[in-house]
Parts: sequence; C-alpha cells; structure tokens
Amino acid sequence: MASAPDPEAFPLPPLVDHHCHGVVRADLDAAAFEALLTESDAPAAPGTSFFDTQAGFAVRRWCPPLLGLEPHCPPERYLARRRELGAVEATSRLLGGLGIGAFLVDTGLPGELTTPGELAAAAGSATAHEVVRLEQLAERVADDARTTHAFVADLGEAVRAAARSAIAFKSVVGYRHGLDFAPGPPGETEVLAAAAWWLTERPAGGRLADPVLLRHLLWSAVATGLPLQLHTGFGDPDLSLHRCDPLLLTDFIRAVGPTGAPLVLLHGYPYHRNAAYLAAMYPHVHADVGLALTHSGARAEAVLGEVLELAPFGKVLFSTDAYGLPELYTVGVRLFREALATLVARWVTSGAWARDDAARVAALIAADNARRVYGLPAP
Repeated sequence: MASAPDPEAFPLPPLVDHHCHGVVRADLDAAAFEALLTESDAPAAPGTSFFDTQAGFAVRRWCPPLLGLEPHCPPERYLARRRELGAVEATSRLLGGLGIGAFLVDTGLPGELTTPGELAAAAGSATAHEVVRLEQLAERVADDARTTHAFVADLGEAVRAAARSAIAFKSVVGYRHGLDFAPGPPGETEVLAAAAWWLTERPAGGRLADPVLLRHLLWSAVATGLPLQLHTGFGDPDLSLHRCDPLLLTDFIRAVGPTGAPLVLLHGYPYHRNAAYLAAMYPHVHADVGLALTHSGARAEAVLGEVLELAPFGKVLFSTDAYGLPELYTVGVRLFREALATLVARWVTSGAWARDDAARVAALIAADNARRVYGLPAP
C-alpha cells in the first residue's frame, strides 16, 4: 500500500503574492473581523457566524498557533488574544513566517489599510510593488476635470504616468459592467461623447461604470505593455456572477493578442476551469489561483487540481488576494502550500510525474511564473 503523500517533500522558493491588498491597521471587534471573512454584505445565518465557513475554519486551523494558542481554539478566545497583542504585533506574527518574498499590492480599495511598504516590513525581508486600479485612477482624474477634452487627455497621461512606477494594472470591469463588453478599443468620438455624458451626470465621487470609458481604460493600459489583471469569477454582491465568466473575454483576449500585453485572469471560481482553458489557448493569458483557495478551505486541493487539469504549468500564478485581515495571508499561503505539495507528491507517488519535474513545477507556480510575467528580478 502506497504511503500518504508528504506535504513537506517539495520546498518552495520565496513566494510571489502577485495580487493582494493592505490590511487594517486598527484593532477589530468581533463583528468587524467576521465581516472581513466573507465576500457577502449580509449577516451570517441565525445562530452562526462567518467563522462557520471554510475560510473561518481555515483561520482557526492555521492562525491561533502563530498567536500562542492551540489550533481550532474558539473564535472568542482567538479574538481576545488578538486584541491582547494589538493589531501591529498580530500582523507581524501572522505575516512574518509565511515565506512571501514579494507582494504585488492592489492599492485601489478604500479604508485605512497598510501600504505596500508596510506589508513588506511586517513580513520581514519581502519587497513590495504597486498594482494600479484603473477605475479608481479614472475617478481621481474626473474629480479634477475641467472640460471633457481635458479629462480624456489627463486620463491618458495619468495611465502613462502610472505605468512608469507600477508593476501592473488591475481592472474591475467585471464589477462595473460585466465581462461581456465590446472587445475592440472605442474611437475618439465615442470616448469624448461617453466622457461628456459621465462628467455631466456623475455625482461627486461617483464610480465609473460607463462601458465605453471602461473599454478605453483597458486599451490604454494594454498600450503600456504592462500586465493587466482582470477580476473574473466570484466576489462581493456588487457583481453579477454570470457576467464574470472569463470565457466572455475571449474576443477581447484575441484582440489584445497582437500587442503581446500579458492578461492575468484573477480568482475565476467557479469558472476556474474556464480560466485554465484560456491560459492553455492563448500565449499572453495567465490564470490565478488566489481567493478561491482561501474560500474553499479544506477543498482547496480539489480546486487547485482542477486548475492544473488543463492550464500549462508555466501559466498558473499564486496569490492570496488577502484584504483587511493578515489572517487571510496566513490562510492563503498555508492552503496553497498544502494543496500544491499534496497534489504533486501524490502524482509522483503514483508514477505520473517525475520528482524533479514536480519540484520545478511547484517553483513555477509559487514564484517563477510571476517573476517572469511581471519582470521581477530573481530573489
């Protein structure tokens, strides 16, 4: 009888978390903490909490020992210990030993969150790079717009300026409109007309949801040559999930192809197999395994295995998509390490993979693919 796979058999290089966010600096009460365990904006089922989820159970499995508690301790005990240590110390303990070598941080979310530099400092010897969210960039430009023509010109310059320091761009067009948008770049007349309408109708601080301007942003980012991250699959209730299937991007992907600009399909679940297919078909498309692993918890191995059914091994990238809670970094890393190591160990044990190939593929997914796609130096 074959022995059980050893999850420690395939050590990984320093991880590149290619899509993540800042964490809350302040201490959190139970309600605020639990709200960050879920993508929902609704309360938990009566008599339960959001600890009663795969993500919540994963937090209780992996995080208490880092704060000096036993695994699976009651949520109340864990939160009391967290408050006792304070947010800064808890964050340092939760991030410090994870082995993340580089953070690629989407800075486009609101709130008093840690900066990329603060994340890197909390993790120890890590580096940090900014991912610029396109829609927020456009909204900042609109806040100061004088005329329609000035807005369009300033927006173009803002994208080019961001490209000089950012590691990548990110779009949430899936949230703001859906991924079923016209694939080609809009013409100048169309852009000016859409900008005139939006600037006239937009309330102070209003979000960008105009499909023409969203397409203009995407193509402006593509023109810089930087990688473009695209939200696909599940998220909070602001999106319509059926319009976030990455297959809806197929014509856009084909149109972008001649430019060579890398497209990175984030999250994917429950369409992660569709994202894997697109990564297999198009050389400039890459698939992400972040967020889905955290929220599938004990089933993370199954989800990662489904991505690896079809996606070329040089096209899959690790991320946590952690936001708000440093615990989500801990869980994202631990679940990824366990799922990947267990899968490849099983395939080696069965004879399907050679051990050297397994170690090489594990390193590709953990860090090397992201270093290639984003142009990061070797650690």
